[in-house]
Amino acid sequence: MKRQIVIPAINLQDFISGSVEAKMEFVNKIGTAFSEYGFASVSNILVSQKDIEAYYDAIKLFFALPEEEKLKYEKKEWAGQRGYTSFGREHAKGSLAPDLKEFWQMGQTVVDGDHIKKEYIDNVLIDEYPEFNELGATLYKGFEDSGRILLRSIALYLELEEYFFDAPIRNGNSILRAIHYPPISSEPKSAIRAEAHEDINLITLLVGASAEGLQLLGKDGEWYEVIAPENSIVINVGDMLQRLTNNKLRSTTHRVVNPPKEKWHTPRYSIPFFLHPRSEMRLDCLPSCIDSNHPIQYEPIAAGDYLNERLREIGLLEHIK
Repeated sequence: MKRQIVIPAINLQDFISGSVEAKMEFVNKIGTAFSEYGFASVSNILVSQKDIEAYYDAIKLFFALPEEEKLKYEKKEWAGQRGYTSFGREHAKGSLAPDLKEFWQMGQTVVDGDHIKKEYIDNVLIDEYPEFNELGATLYKGFEDSGRILLRSIALYLELEEYFFDAPIRNGNSILRAIHYPPISSEPKSAIRAEAHEDINLITLLVGASAEGLQLLGKDGEWYEVIAPENSIVINVGDMLQRLTNNKLRSTTHRVVNPPKEKWHTPRYSIPFFLHPRSEMRLDCLPSCIDSNHPIQYEPIAAGDYLNERLREIGLLEHIK
């Protein structure tokens, strides 16, 4: 029998336009959810359901292209940070088994003359489907704006100034990823489409996947299937935020499992947005999260250095020393 967990649900509009009481209730809900589960679901984000559905249609068309066409867009020297990453290239930290997926990534577009632009690779554009590029840019901005507001609520929960995260995430190194888990055609070596892992970034916004399979690891050591309301997205804490808060907020281990054999023919698609800060942001544990009962758990480090360290661990920076 499957174990299931209904993660706490919140409405972003309560924070944006609700009363003072509704705003503070939102703050307490997200803080408690991230402290207890590391996960929550949020509705009414700043991305329309119509655009999400259109992007799903576009990514299905791209991943259906012949392999030689998709490989035109793979830049291995870019460590999977832009464009196409072929099937089986990425693996979870500590695992030698490749994940059963291929994916597409787009990143930040800097338009205000910020010096940070020199750190970023230009986005790869798909010739065959211009609408793919346009929809991706629309979703990227909507998720980034939604994530900024979510981080303001988290700052208040941590008793920081509300706009604490605004400057560190301005033109940040965030990534919009479109993932395709192909149908399973023969007995897989692993029962896992995406091995157990934690996200690297501050927070992740995950659009409801097209098939079941997302599970989180509970405090009791058991795996639970994640259940969220329809037309909501799943949000979760990444390792950068866990590190910054000295484990006050939990970066919970999660995975994507294979479907039952009768559903092997079913592909799975998902669209996560990994909200990253600028490379210079310090991830040193916040003094307010350190006391005699919670001694400091992490060495000081900058976000850019931490990201490169983690990309090496998952096999995407293997050629960079």
